[in-house]
Parts: sequence; C-alpha cells; structure tokens
Amino acid sequence: MSSNGGPPRPGSAWASVVLGLLSVALLPGAIAATRWSDTYELLHAAVAIPVALLLGALAIRLARRARSRLGPTLGRPRGARTARLGRLLGILGVLLALTAAGSVGIYELLSLVAD
Repeated sequence: MSSNGGPPRPGSAWASVVLGLLSVALLPGAIAATRWSDTYELLHAAVAIPVALLLGALAIRLARRARSRLGPTLGRPRGARTARLGRLLGILGVLLALTAAGSVGIYELLSLVAD
C-alpha cells in the first residue's frame, strides 16, 4: 500500500512506455529526416539503429522492474497494463532496430560483392 491507501504506481511503467515509443519512432523519424534533407542519404539514417536498440532494451528493463514491483501487491495493481504496453513497445523497438541492422548489413554485403 502506498501512503494514499491505494496500490503503488511505479513510475518505471510510464518511463518504459515513453522509451518504447521513442525507440519505435526513432527509425522512421530518421528515415523521414533523410528524405527531407538534401545533404543526407538514406544510409545515414543507420546512425539511429544503436540508439533505437538501446532505448528498446531500456524500455523492456523498466517494464520488467515495474512488473516486479507490482507483483507482490494485493488486488489489481494499477500500472500493470502500462508496464505491459511498455514491454510491448520495447520489444517492437528492438525488433525494428535489429531488422534495420540486418538490412544495412545486407546492403553493405551486396555492395561489397558488386564491386
């Protein structure tokens, strides 16, 4: 119980949602930025891949922390759905980053073979 009489609401659940959203939106944002820019090409958006991977991993970790803090509470803990959403967004961000990394790797391999 928290001091106001309700079950605890860990802030890490909301932080996981925010980081998960950032990890999911980072790669499409970087790609869109290269489309609007005259000086950057699509391959320059690959700089965002490790950042998206890190943000997704942090979102998963924070969601796990929130769920572990909500586990021992009685009744229906507030924040369990938020932690689940943060975990889902974090996993999606990690998968997007891994897919983008694979795409860049295959591009580099094909350009190496073509030369």
